Amino acid sequence: MASSQRQTEGTAGAPFVSIRSLDKFYGSFKALADINLDVARGEFVSFLGPSGCGKTTLLRAIAGLDRQSSGSIAIGGRDVSQAPPSERDFGIVFQSYALFPNLTIAENIGYGLVNRRRPRDEITARVQELLAMVGLPGQAGKYPAQLSGGQQQRVALARALATSPGLLLLDEPLSALDAQVRIRLREEIREVQKRLGVTTFMVTHDQEEALSMADRIVVMNHGVIEQIGTPEEIYRAPSTPFVADFIGRINLLPGVLREAGRVEVAERVFSCPASSDLAPGSKIEVGIRPEAIRVRGVSGNEANAVRVRIHDLEFLGAFCRALLAVEARPDLHLVADFSANLMRDLALAEGMVIPVELPVEALRLFPARSAA
Repeated sequence: MASSQRQTEGTAGAPFVSIRSLDKFYGSFKALADINLDVARGEFVSFLGPSGCGKTTLLRAIAGLDRQSSGSIAIGGRDVSQAPPSERDFGIVFQSYALFPNLTIAENIGYGLVNRRRPRDEITARVQELLAMVGLPGQAGKYPAQLSGGQQQRVALARALATSPGLLLLDEPLSALDAQVRIRLREEIREVQKRLGVTTFMVTHDQEEALSMADRIVVMNHGVIEQIGTPEEIYRAPSTPFVADFIGRINLLPGVLREAGRVEVAERVFSCPASSDLAPGSKIEVGIRPEAIRVRGVSGNEANAVRVRIHDLEFLGAFCRALLAVEARPDLHLVADFSANLMRDLALAEGMVIPVELPVEALRLFPARSAA
């Protein structure tokens, strides 16, 4: 897990949202443990992790819907740790749309403005503005049941934005939609968020969603923050085996660090990046992404070259995922992604024995996880 200092870095100036030492208990179960996070105004932050990791609990704590057991939350420089949801200035979009079925689209979007007793002309103008923004002009008089799921979620987004909140909270907003609609709507949500500059938190378990939408990703596991970083940092420089394995696909091979820049895997010594965090003799895991395994132009004489047999090829459209068995150790397998061009140019097929290289710069070293 990253340290508190590392968890909070990445924002310039005074943060718009600041979370300190936040814990959440349900009886004896600790759902959140020592959460520390700073978020800049206008930033889009995604809480990413498997079911039960605490991401929705954290979002609800920020909203005041499920108050933390200890710790503090400040929004816009104001401590709201004990404030009710009505005093936290947020709009929220749920997975289930949560629209009022007996109200028209215009009435759903304007609901918060009516509660604030805004003038009717102002409400009408704001509703029309938001309908245009989310791509639903002319739909004001319809009812939710007359719209598709994607359209209903656009209405839910417009309703959340109607009062111009300081925070936009998205709780798995796209998970109930079909794949094509989900892709289109995530682009639209990101475009609206950028245009308005509203500080946004989104809960998701979808890696692609987080990588494509967020400025920064908070990867969570068992109630703690494993890593915070930009999508590129999270993918290219995971700080723990969990992050490496959860974000995308990665080969994790057991090994021993022999000396700085040298690691032993399956009785073979490879060159690797030097690490100041690991002592010689440490049991480690060596990680490499499937797409980083080099095939083209490999002679077999490179320092980290290995001869492998193509055990299996899985066609995935633009690339093939290959299961490679190390020739000297058939029980040791690697997963590699071969582009369509590579497959064609080298006429790769199952059963072939080829040299591949594990580039030094592509290797990541992690402390070995305990058996527990």
